[in-house]
Amino acid sequence: MVRRNEIREGEVAVAMPPAEDAGLVFIGRIRTPWTDRLACPRQGRLDGPVCRIEFDEPWAGGLAGLSGYDKVEVLYWLDQSRRDILLQSPKSDGTTRGVFSLRSPVRPNPIGTSVAALVGIEGSTVLVRGLDCLDGTPLIDLKPDRCSFTPLAPAQPGDFETGP
Repeated sequence: MVRRNEIREGEVAVAMPPAEDAGLVFIGRIRTPWTDRLACPRQGRLDGPVCRIEFDEPWAGGLAGLSGYDKVEVLYWLDQSRRDILLQSPKSDGTTRGVFSLRSPVRPNPIGTSVAALVGIEGSTVLVRGLDCLDGTPLIDLKPDRCSFTPLAPAQPGDFETGP
């Protein structure tokens, strides 16, 4: 959602509860061409510009083996997003919907996700295409795209049971 702190007709903001520390650690920063939310794309494109994911020490050691993948899932903290809008009115359709029915960056825990094309790795920096976040966005995690994985073993009886 591209906007600056305004509330559209039909939207509802709520009082945020006190923060509880979940132990979240930012492991790096993302470098993109966008410094303003109004210029940032709404969705990343795999043919978009090359962006840099810069890992802090000691996390760079965790990149070992990543080069064997074509795509990665990037999780990042949308640090400039509002967190208090419960009902939102997307500009594109004029309806009002709940925050959990939208992919808007305006959410209680503004975690962004993108599937990005892995372009290369230079030391502690991963080069990708397909991001949609601002320059300097804090990095939460990076994983090989789950579509690249196959199950390690066939399902066994009891694998999907839920409790007694």
